[in-house]
Amino acid sequence: MIRRGFSPTQLAARAAYLLKGNDLGAMTTAAPKLYPHMWSWDAAIVAAGLASLSVERAVRELDTLLSAQWSTGMIPHIVFAPAATGYFPGPERWETARLAASAPKKPETSGITQPPVHVIAVQRILDHSRRRGKTVRGVAEEFLNRRWPDLMRWHRWLATARDQGQHGLITLYHGWESGMDNSPRWDAAYENVVPGRMPGYVREDISVVGDPGQRPTNAEYDRYLWLVEQMKSVGYDDEKLPAVMGFQVQDVFFSAIFAMACEMLAYIGEDHAKPHADVRELRAWAELFRSGVASTAHHRSGAASDFDLIAGQRIPTDTLAMFAPLICGGLDRPREMALARLFEGSRWCGHPDLLYALPPSTSPVSKQYRPKEYWRGPVWPVITWIFSFAFARRGWPERAAQLKDEALRLVADGKFAEYYEPHTGEALGSMQQSWTAAAVLDWLG
Repeated sequence: MIRRGFSPTQLAARAAYLLKGNDLGAMTTAAPKLYPHMWSWDAAIVAAGLASLSVERAVRELDTLLSAQWSTGMIPHIVFAPAATGYFPGPERWETARLAASAPKKPETSGITQPPVHVIAVQRILDHSRRRGKTVRGVAEEFLNRRWPDLMRWHRWLATARDQGQHGLITLYHGWESGMDNSPRWDAAYENVVPGRMPGYVREDISVVGDPGQRPTNAEYDRYLWLVEQMKSVGYDDEKLPAVMGFQVQDVFFSAIFAMACEMLAYIGEDHAKPHADVRELRAWAELFRSGVASTAHHRSGAASDFDLIAGQRIPTDTLAMFAPLICGGLDRPREMALARLFEGSRWCGHPDLLYALPPSTSPVSKQYRPKEYWRGPVWPVITWIFSFAFARRGWPERAAQLKDEALRLVADGKFAEYYEPHTGEALGSMQQSWTAAAVLDWLG
């Protein structure tokens, strides 16, 4: 199969044009049709990409997101654009402004969170500002000074409210919080969720993505929405959620990102003379969660696994979660090298039937593998971007560069799709996805 695409210069120009088209002024829609609002980890990756174009605009993106931060410190997974329509569940379903004492009245938000990749955007803003003039550097430093307390509150909330037992693992109360909505990781845990009586609903996603086989099923959506009802029943109170939620899972991938984020923010704090107590706290969290992730790893392969708190058992799956220790470290060298070989080997990136050597969301040899179905098989460019970033940080530049080069070949069609079929490279899900374009800009910037 011969695939032709745009040159890197053309691709960067198209990505910049897409982000401009999706720009609402103070926020960038995740995708104009399917996702017309601001999503938390999308916004962070968008800001990282925007930093190569305009530090000021990247700062505005994060400022908008952080303006929706709850008083507890939580950054919600959706900030709703006031005039946008066509997405379900919208603010009228979440009702956070009415029910949650810690939620802002405006802007309206959802009541759950998403992975903490935001420090990557902060780092990119600082990096690009150093290459510009004094005025731009001043904008970046003023942003960091102004938002440092908010970033600390965010990390402290995750380290306390979502790890109440101090295990070094973040607890999720909804699969959406992982960002990997219908991953096989959650199949067993969702069996604990038995929907009761709740308001009816009409899904918007299937009308945008014409093939229902690419999206979660209606039965899955019932469970997703029932979890929202359970949260609403206790006013989204962090202390009361463990007593009512039918889904409670310690997420190793989320925890690995958090460990990396804490370490990164500690370095930033040290470089910019932030309080020593904050830096010490961040380093302690980084170590705790790095150890927490490593504690789940297989004794030979190093593969990590989530833990279902309700069932009281590990959730070993052939999904990207198993590679969490490669994000944050913490394994002894033999297991780390074994895990890296698994990542690059024939069960994953090196599978002979894949078009490019990129990690699909579920292993092609798994019984749960569905190459076109959302998080059950497709390749997600943003996940490749996270791995590439982490590998570069960990001193593996060749691995990082290989992932970047393969991903740029995949997205060279210029469609900037949400995800791609691993064997054919077919663009799937939502087109004109902002975070895909932003990842490309960051790679090429």
